[in-house]
Amino acid sequence: MIERLQISHLRNLSQVNLPATACNVIIGANGSGKTSLLEAIFLLSRGKSFRHHQPKRYIQHHQDNATVHAKLSDSSTLAIQKQADATTILRLNQTTVYNQSILTEQLPTLLIDPSTMDMLEQGSASRRQLLDWLVFHMKQGFHPQWVAYQRLLRQRNSLLKKSRHLTQVQLAELKAWDKGLSNHAALIHHYRERIFSEWQPYFAQSIAQLLPTYAEQLSLSYSAGYDTNVALDVQLNERLEQDLQLGYTRIGNHRADIHVHWRSSEPLAMHEGQLTKSTKVEGDVHTKLPVLKEQAANVLSRGEKKLLITALRLSQLPLLLNTEKGTDNSNNDFKSRVTPVVLLDDITAELDDRAIEILLSTLAQLPCQVFMTSLTEDIVPLVNKFWSEPNMFHVKQGQISSAQ
Repeated sequence: MIERLQISHLRNLSQVNLPATACNVIIGANGSGKTSLLEAIFLLSRGKSFRHHQPKRYIQHHQDNATVHAKLSDSSTLAIQKQADATTILRLNQTTVYNQSILTEQLPTLLIDPSTMDMLEQGSASRRQLLDWLVFHMKQGFHPQWVAYQRLLRQRNSLLKKSRHLTQVQLAELKAWDKGLSNHAALIHHYRERIFSEWQPYFAQSIAQLLPTYAEQLSLSYSAGYDTNVALDVQLNERLEQDLQLGYTRIGNHRADIHVHWRSSEPLAMHEGQLTKSTKVEGDVHTKLPVLKEQAANVLSRGEKKLLITALRLSQLPLLLNTEKGTDNSNNDFKSRVTPVVLLDDITAELDDRAIEILLSTLAQLPCQVFMTSLTEDIVPLVNKFWSEPNMFHVKQGQISSAQ
């Protein structure tokens, strides 16, 4: 858990020195700097911003760099400095480290903000990252496999873009890369599939709270991005001509996805040879089990989609924090648990009062730290209902002051 947060030259936050507790509420108008504070925490944890990937876009004007420093409750310290040319300096306990994953392990962050509310309609990347966030923090062996796979994939795609006709030397090189991709892909799929299976019941519980009407109709499925019954290198070889024409690799772990399905609860009826919906059985109407299955994004309203996406993210925390999963009889690749930080940006604009209360109630019962922003103080009574001593701050033109 973050005990103190220091930010320098990030957007309009020139110098911030903020004490933190289990729940921290930042209140301010649009453009005041409240979202930038959440952005700083995310940057420290992930090494990138959730608003813009180019550092020069969030480094304060006329400044060479932006810095975020945090002291954690176990007295360890984390720091990141981003320069305009994207050069990054990382430190753990005042010692320079060279992999962002080291800081990510120490400070897992879960973001719920307006930009994530279109996850169901966007491409597969954001949904895949949702699963990989869990796998990274729960499976020790996942990240090295993922890094190696991404490196080989970049090499393969670079070669595919060079020419539509490869030399024998290039083909041999490609074959070696494909074999490596296949080996890494099998392990990555194993980790993903296992964590996805464990995630399912937590998602069901979260849906029962946030969307009880659809508790029996919504379900998750995981697709690996390729046929896992056949070695990936075999499939890549079969599709090589098409990949050369397109200039990129079309199948593999990088095409994995999480799907949310909606199944009709209305019985389907067969009457005079026509398949129709029917809510009751009369005469010669013969009912069947529901078979109408659809992507949830095509059925739910925008408000319901927001609740569904909130359920997806919220359901990850109990799984991550379940200490009973801290050991495994078959292997020792489970990671030790650390306190996750949940970043809630302007949730009152995205969720209704009932959903907000369920969200805050759930978070208050979990050993996690919360930073939330709000345009007004309307959220304060609800926060006080679930946390006894939350920190309240006002932010105005980049200046943060205590509201106590």
